[in-house]
Amino acid sequence: MRVYLKNLGCRLNQAEIDRMARQLVRLGHEVVDSPADAERVVVNTCAVTQEATRSSRQAVYQLGRENPDAAITVTGCYAHLEPGEAAALPGVVRVVDNLHKDDLVQELTGVSPDALAALERFDLEPIQRELQPGIGGRTRAFVKVQDGCDRRCTFCVTRIARGPGRSRPLAEVVADVQALGAAGYQEAVLTGVHLGSYGWERGEPDGLMRLLRALLADTDMPRLRLSSLEPWGIPPGFFRLWENPRLGRHLHLPLQSGCDATLRRMARRTSQAEFRALVAEARAHIPDVAIATDLIVGFPGETDEEFAVSRDFVEEMRFAGVHAFRFSARPGTAAARMSGQVDEATKKRRLDAIQAIALKGERGFAAAFVGTVRPVLWEGIQAATDAGFVHHGYTDNYLRVRHIARAALTNRITPARLGGLLPDAPGVVLAGEPV
Repeated sequence: MRVYLKNLGCRLNQAEIDRMARQLVRLGHEVVDSPADAERVVVNTCAVTQEATRSSRQAVYQLGRENPDAAITVTGCYAHLEPGEAAALPGVVRVVDNLHKDDLVQELTGVSPDALAALERFDLEPIQRELQPGIGGRTRAFVKVQDGCDRRCTFCVTRIARGPGRSRPLAEVVADVQALGAAGYQEAVLTGVHLGSYGWERGEPDGLMRLLRALLADTDMPRLRLSSLEPWGIPPGFFRLWENPRLGRHLHLPLQSGCDATLRRMARRTSQAEFRALVAEARAHIPDVAIATDLIVGFPGETDEEFAVSRDFVEEMRFAGVHAFRFSARPGTAAARMSGQVDEATKKRRLDAIQAIALKGERGFAAAFVGTVRPVLWEGIQAATDAGFVHHGYTDNYLRVRHIARAALTNRITPARLGGLLPDAPGVVLAGEPV
């Protein structure tokens, strides 16, 4: 069977679609690069904002038009929240909600649960040859370790779409990461809806710390990285784990607002003081750490004064990256029913202001490492020129690097001396020269 996989949204979605690809390949099916070549199409959708919902709906519609003969399965948050609408789109034969997503490949192929589980435990040749880096053109593997959330942040539709918090067994995650490392991947990124709550439902308040220790002790994966980590519930001593250089020096701590009054309306379990202390602790224990965040502008009730407080706090924190976006009222969330909704023109002005601060912070963080030598995982070739292949990669602290070389460097980690910021590159990119 020829299957085309389409992913939209977060890294957790990416981890899920990657796992589907690995399962399908292990079962002897072909994951194709073009929907025109597919007999089956699987779309993992997003609904975190209104725009994400529109993009998901449009992606399914477009795939149905591109290949009217393919049978489309729609899953993910949009499918979970709007199953009837998803089912009515052209070519859709199956809608799978998030609570049954892990069984999607089993349902699609007809393989028994025991047979699929046994196959996933078996990581010897010749299967490893089929798992080599490159599914989707990546050298990093996204590994889902946790799903769902028990918090009730007032803006968040993901909790509704993903259900209660639940964690994969530690031994299962370790086996997955070890198999990926043995197959040649250089980095595993651990993902979840509320990654920091890993193990909490099992009575393990330090569950994520236990998992990281096990992965460092029992796998050979050269790099391990966390995706997004909520800035609360982090156990004492957590950042000391970064004494091991295999842990990527990059933390994404979603703040959402830098104003305490707004944070209270969001029902976030942090404050300026608590977040400031957490960042200081991380920087004290992890030299050269890149700290990034998420920020919502135009949350209901956000006045000009509240926005100014939030803006100033973002500038104070000197983030290495900020994913800022306008508040989007999601059906079923408390924030959608709040008074004081902010008009779109005001949201846009505030977003522009935050993005300007974010770019300044990102460029400043990158510039501080010009002239230093850092390990770079070369992830792919962007283009070919007369001078050689244009490679791109990331340092251990998630600085994006570009280098032109005659020989291919893809999926290798090499030390590289970082040069200046490249003015012709999209975003913030440093020149890099392997040494």
